[in-house]
Amino acid sequence: MNYQSFKTKLDRLHQWPSLYMFKFIVPVRQQGEVFALFPKHELKTRASKNGNYVSVTAQAMMRSSDDVIKIYEEAHAIEGLLAL
Repeated sequence: MNYQSFKTKLDRLHQWPSLYMFKFIVPVRQQGEVFALFPKHELKTRASKNGNYVSVTAQAMMRSSDDVIKIYEEAHAIEGLLAL
């Protein structure tokens, strides 16, 4: 992922601090790792039809585009995760 381009887009679209919505799809066995990215936030989850995957939505107040990118960098290390 080109983080510099993403940072530029984030800064153009948001005025920081800002509420930012993260959406991920992850294998059920990895959902705890996604939850750990947002320890102080309420997360919404929805299981896939067969129950193998779960979508996770988090809204978090971010201080800057760098904070958003840091979450995505940490999420990238989670096996099987798709960021939307």
